Amino acid sequence: MQKSQPTPDGGYLQENRMESERNVEACSISCGETDGKDGVFYVIDKIASRTNLNRAYEKVKANKGAAGVDGMNVQELYAYLVLNKRTLISEIKDGSYEPSPVRRAEIDKEDGSKRKLGIPTVKDRLVQQAILQVLERTIDPTFSDNSFGFRPNRNAHDAIRRAKEYYEEGHRTVVDIDMEQYFDTVNHDKLMYHIGEHVEDPVVLRLIRKFLRSGVSVDGAVYPTEIGCPQGGGSLPSTE
Repeated sequence: MQKSQPTPDGGYLQENRMESERNVEACSISCGETDGKDGVFYVIDKIASRTNLNRAYEKVKANKGAAGVDGMNVQELYAYLVLNKRTLISEIKDGSYEPSPVRRAEIDKEDGSKRKLGIPTVKDRLVQQAILQVLERTIDPTFSDNSFGFRPNRNAHDAIRRAKEYYEEGHRTVVDIDMEQYFDTVNHDKLMYHIGEHVEDPVVLRLIRKFLRSGVSVDGAVYPTEIGCPQGGGSLPSTE
């Protein structure tokens, strides 16, 4: 059995500080936080830390999943990073990193309709996961305690336990609500505004918007994505 190898490490983007124009909550991630050693510690440095990137790589590898538009599978990601990590890091540092379009895939729903998925490349999944691991530490605590989907350390069993608590308190009414085509109709500007309430780093915000606007590939043709979030990526569901 082959030993798993550590992810190539490196730094990502040092960022010019740009203050948010609106008031930001005290728990927001600042462009320049003090690390206690060298003065300023940028958010992007947290995203690019050896530990964070290793975790992102291991997560992407464990999740497996299909290849994106470039055809690269998860098993090929490590070799790609060994050869291209400097270029990848440089592109993210100078702001030229461009996510690839997601590959359209469809799965059957119980009602006979189709659910549209957007499959990112494994390289994009790595970058998304690295961002998610840092941002969710600040954004997740602001969510409702009664929300259980797409959240760390929460699952369906926790939701069942909460429902049981409500039942034992005497509540007997259940309302089943489904937002039709929610992910397909997310307003990008509204989403970015709410993320910006917690994240001041403009480069991180621009990168997230790039993922939102990266387009979708259908039968070889690429179509722009003006609204909506692809289902099938790593970071976006947690920001919804």
